[in-house]
Amino acid sequence: MTSLTTSLRLLTSTLAMSLATVPARAEQSEPVLTLELNAAQPSDKGCRLTFLVNNNLGADLTKAAFEIALFNEAGVVDRLTVLDFKDLPSGKTKVTRFDLAGTDCTKVSRVLINSATECAGTGLEPAACMRKLKTDTRTGVAFGV
Repeated sequence: MTSLTTSLRLLTSTLAMSLATVPARAEQSEPVLTLELNAAQPSDKGCRLTFLVNNNLGADLTKAAFEIALFNEAGVVDRLTVLDFKDLPSGKTKVTRFDLAGTDCTKVSRVLINSATECAGTGLEPAACMRKLKTDTRTGVAFGV
């Protein structure tokens, strides 16, 4: 009886552990374009925004560009601009920097992705870049859609 109880406990814990990993696998297989605001630093030209981009849409992006809105410390839109990320190969992580002339990083409180001005790739619909977009930040600047 003791060995049967031990076997049932082992089977139950093995089943529980395998079920616990199912959602993690489901999340990883979901097509997604991840855009992380990794740094906002002063530069000779103004403010340098550094992004970490990971294309897991399942297809190469031949062109990806986003219109962003920069908000000042009062929460007012200070500037609209387009950031061209160019090509983003599938499954690849890319670091891209943009120097925003005349922008003071210390006065930027939020970066909003307004729209995807370009989203092109074989087998991808133009709306995929916004619909499948996930954002994150490692800065004190709010970042999102």
